[in-house]
Amino acid sequence: MIRVDFISDISCPWCALGVSAFVRALERVKGEIEVDLRFHPFELSPAMPPEGQALDQYLIQQVGMSVHQLDAANAMLRERGAQVGFRFGHRTHIWNTFSAHQLLYWAGHEGEDGSQLKLKLALMQAYHGDNRNPSSHDVLLELAQQVGLDVSRAAEVLRSQEFAEAVRSEEQKWQNMGVHSVPAVIVEGEAVLGTRSIEQYEDMLKLMHSAMQEH
Repeated sequence: MIRVDFISDISCPWCALGVSAFVRALERVKGEIEVDLRFHPFELSPAMPPEGQALDQYLIQQVGMSVHQLDAANAMLRERGAQVGFRFGHRTHIWNTFSAHQLLYWAGHEGEDGSQLKLKLALMQAYHGDNRNPSSHDVLLELAQQVGLDVSRAAEVLRSQEFAEAVRSEEQKWQNMGVHSVPAVIVEGEAVLGTRSIEQYEDMLKLMHSAMQEH
């Protein structure tokens, strides 16, 4: 069993590409390699208010992108997304993702096997594909139900903020370990930073599997 820790943020388009490519790689090695995949929180914009900010305004102010560069980047993302089976839509805002990370943490600790991955994929598609706000509890509960999670328990998690401290602690842990950009994939303790292709993730898993078999 290969342990994979995937550190990412829902609002990160490169993370959406990376997770999608990794899932396709998992499909290719299914039955051959067992992988224990766990998602961990990272916030690109922790100070973002729940109501969010216009995406073009944010990118122009914070990143220095021009409108022309933004259009070109969006076209490139749609093309890259199609290659890994992810649909990028027209997104107008950037939102706070802390509540979504709390729900993901809960799904990883209390949900059935695979439920955290299902929720992660649903959140990214809602955010990047459908322009939906992941800080909205209504949106989060709808997605939780969509992937088969206990909606009443999800509502309790969001209302009580019982995993807020745990999420903050996890974020700090990975930053202390040197993760300052995402996506970051830790495969049996070895870090792979940035987005990779399906083939690269597949090769990475096969190499690790071979190395573990030798020992």
